[in-house]
Amino acid sequence: MPAGSKEKLEYAIRYGADAVYLGMVDFSLRAMRKGELITLDNLKDIIDFAHELKKKVYLTLNIFAFNNDIKQLEGCIERISDANPDSLIVSDVGIMQLAKRYMPSTPLHISTQASTLNYEAVKFWEDYGATRVILGREVNINDMREIKEKVPNMEIEVFVHGAQCVSFSGRCLISDYMTNGERKANQGNCCQPCRWSYKLVEETRPGQYYDIEQNERGTHIMSTKDLCLVHHLNKLIDAGVDSLKVEGRTKSLYYVSAVAKTYREAIDAVYKDKNADMTPYFNELLKVGNRGYTTGFYLGDGEYPSDGYSYDISKGLAGSDFLCEIHDKKDGYYKIKTKNKFFINEDIEIISPSEKFTTQALEMKSDDGEAKEFANTNDELWVKFSNDINDYKYAIARTVGIKGAD
Repeated sequence: MPAGSKEKLEYAIRYGADAVYLGMVDFSLRAMRKGELITLDNLKDIIDFAHELKKKVYLTLNIFAFNNDIKQLEGCIERISDANPDSLIVSDVGIMQLAKRYMPSTPLHISTQASTLNYEAVKFWEDYGATRVILGREVNINDMREIKEKVPNMEIEVFVHGAQCVSFSGRCLISDYMTNGERKANQGNCCQPCRWSYKLVEETRPGQYYDIEQNERGTHIMSTKDLCLVHHLNKLIDAGVDSLKVEGRTKSLYYVSAVAKTYREAIDAVYKDKNADMTPYFNELLKVGNRGYTTGFYLGDGEYPSDGYSYDISKGLAGSDFLCEIHDKKDGYYKIKTKNKFFINEDIEIISPSEKFTTQALEMKSDDGEAKEFANTNDELWVKFSNDINDYKYAIARTVGIKGAD
């Protein structure tokens, strides 16, 4: 699971992840611009914390590096080594060379950015000394199986869920162009112009804009739907895939928690019964932000499905709204931090690492005991629910319904 902060790392692990991947602001493809940043100063503490929980941390150093990036990395790689990540996720051969020189005992995972699509390329990385390849998302299930058969000692990782990039294996220059080089996609600063709505203008008619339409479905002509392979976990396991990866380091705490819980339970269900019905898990994934779901290149042969684009929306829409985090308990009341407004007696759904049930807020009060009829965004209140929450320290609440899913 992705870990964009220490808090998200902990929730991802508590909700079922075996490993998390994270990046520092200067060397990953998600240059975070708000919230808690992962930096050299806190990297070791964050990794030590995950190790205390008996889970692995993979550090992304997967930018395409220029000379200045190499020099900067050389200046801090000893501190990265001291932080002791369980692997480095890399795509640039210059960074790989530094990693092998300064961190020879740390496993190398080849990033999806390297566009590894065939068994000869996987064997090349095996000969180079890498222990895992994160295949390009363009690889279909039959090729995954053949790669594993021909290079059985190499670990194979694939993306199973999350936002996709319109470009080949994420190699895109549109952001660079549209921002005059200020937001470089392959330096971790993509402004996501593939999600923008475009119009056409003819140069002799300035100011006259025309919609770019495809089948009358809208103008977001480059915005791909999100990947979701929960229905195909049994095939991935049978093909010999070693690791399943979710995209989303810039996603919310709710997204990370709900998706981790769903895939953890779905994977466990498949191991108990390879023909287990995945529909309940898919419905759970409809409750988190998405642009519509697609299987991407997974079922095809290098062809992206015609229904794989989200022509009418650019931002992910969630079937359930994130209502609050729950942090403490005292005298039958739970301390909450509100994300979206909700009222007394409204049906809400509680999820935690071990639970999921519908309940209602019977009473709300402020720290000084003032009664409240509703919780407003950013409020911190004490709430008495109609049900006890056993695993309350990591519980979150959301609305019950799946908008548009019925």
